[in-house]
Amino acid sequence: MDRDYQDFDDLEATDAADGLAGASADGQELFEHFRFVADKGQQLLRVDKFLVAHMPKASSRNRIQQAAEAGCILVNGKAVKSNYRVKPDDVVSIVMDRPRYEMEIVAEDIPLDIVYEDDDVLVVNKPAGLVVHPGHGNYSGTLVNALAWHFRDTPNYDVNDPRLGLVHRIDKDTSGLLVVAKTPDAKTDLGRQFFNKTTKREYIALVWGIPNPPEGTVSTNIGRDVRDRLKMTVYPLDGAEGKRAVTHYEVTEPLGHVAAVKCVLETGRTHQIRVHMRHLGHPLFNDARYGGDIPLRGNTSAKYRQFITNCFAVCPRQALHARTLGFVHPRTREEMFFTAPIPADMEALLERWRSYATAN
Repeated sequence: MDRDYQDFDDLEATDAADGLAGASADGQELFEHFRFVADKGQQLLRVDKFLVAHMPKASSRNRIQQAAEAGCILVNGKAVKSNYRVKPDDVVSIVMDRPRYEMEIVAEDIPLDIVYEDDDVLVVNKPAGLVVHPGHGNYSGTLVNALAWHFRDTPNYDVNDPRLGLVHRIDKDTSGLLVVAKTPDAKTDLGRQFFNKTTKREYIALVWGIPNPPEGTVSTNIGRDVRDRLKMTVYPLDGAEGKRAVTHYEVTEPLGHVAAVKCVLETGRTHQIRVHMRHLGHPLFNDARYGGDIPLRGNTSAKYRQFITNCFAVCPRQALHARTLGFVHPRTREEMFFTAPIPADMEALLERWRSYATAN
């Protein structure tokens, strides 16, 4: 079998790994990059040795073991550790949090809002509208291209090295905090923290209506919507479709026909908050993909419709911000917490609704 295995070096310990244990801000959809079917005469063999034998051009056995630790090695659709013994007819897959691509990442001078940086980690506040990683036709102008520029004079940081870089993601039109690993050890450690759900991630959202009860927990499975592959949807928690997703929410500010809601993630699935709030009957304000870009509460007067139109113009994206990020520093073991202020577009939107709620 003659294949190009350079993409195997793209394995990451990201939120995607979290999805395999049940990949992600906002967990990630996983993409299969390699698949091997064990022969009927296959003798019991550790999966890391099996992959080394089937991928002679791939990375070392150690890298394959790191991929297993990150949850990126599947056997018959389930994540396994590197000591799993492959049996006859087993289907062994390697998955990643993005599609295959062959382009080298190019440094681009894109401004970064750096919240914290030391020799091991960097925490960045991503603006809405910035794609996190090249893929799906966005091979430039991304956060990763910006990181390549930022680290252009750092000898030990190669943006094309998958052992370094972003540990998790958030959607293009979601703003907020992300952590970047500057060493392989940091990425492995942080990836394990996301995998074990010990990180702290708090979001602020503006939703249509006021959830009742005002605080609670949404526990469902989340998976791809079979009717629209660009959407995710909820499935029964005990069903075969989708992966387990848990969101804790609390109304922090009722504002008439909308409410500011704090969401704390226990898991990290693709579009998790957006899907869970829609499931509760309270889509995110101006979330076009999940039906929040039309007036869902309020009256039908021309004045109110114009007010909503103006609000959409003030914040022309889903009103969602990754406000808080907490983790244990991978080297010092210090507990670290970072907070990013609500961005100007969402703050302006909130002020408009505060004024409306006061006047009505």
